[in-house]
Amino acid sequence: MAAPTTSRRRSAARLADLARLRRARDRMDREFARPLTVDDLARDAAMSTGHFTRSFTRAYAESPYRYLMTRRVERAMALLRGGASVTAAAGAVGYASLGTFATRFTELVGEPPGAYARRWRDATLDLDPCVARLVTRPVRNREARAGARA
Repeated sequence: MAAPTTSRRRSAARLADLARLRRARDRMDREFARPLTVDDLARDAAMSTGHFTRSFTRAYAESPYRYLMTRRVERAMALLRGGASVTAAAGAVGYASLGTFATRFTELVGEPPGAYARRWRDATLDLDPCVARLVTRPVRNREARAGARA
């Protein structure tokens, strides 16, 4: 009879971990422009940094840092489509360095933020915002290359 109790405890612990991970992910979605660190997120989730990172990666298929960077770039893409300057978009999503922003943006989107803004500013005006977000969602270069081979 000890096995079912142990199994239930493990399941309850896993569910509690998932709830804490979801709260951390929600915090990243809300506070993406603030200087968030993985250590702070792990501390809020009552986990060690290593356990938090491994658990988050297992649950969401990307590390907490990559998740946060992707959210920031997605928000910047929306700002650029809306007519914001590259500098304003970078500052609004939490980047202090324009160079770092441009590098991360180019890694995720495949083109520099200025080129993206010129290309999409007028192209998405007639689309619903939810469709524009889906069409312009960033795809990492490695993912794009893997999809092209399949």
